[in-house]
Amino acid sequence: TAAESFNYKKFFEMVGLKKKSPEDVKKVFHILDKDRSGFIEEDELKFVLKGFTPEGRDLSDKETKALLAAGDKDGDGKIGAD
Repeated sequence: TAAESFNYKKFFEMVGLKKKSPEDVKKVFHILDKDRSGFIEEDELKFVLKGFTPEGRDLSDKETKALLAAGDKDGDGKIGAD
């Protein structure tokens, strides 16, 4: 898809994140947490689409920041497992 066309809300619906059990969400989290820090940082989030399909493109900085903001509930610049 074209740059700046990524919609994280549609993405969450497509991957069924809202319907997943807490255990399944944690499995997805650990796949995305490449450095095993316990957090998903901006540099890991940029490649989120490649985690779902090899043809996935990298997110733009703007898309990555929007997705990070959606998941960063405490404002520390990263997404925790909770």
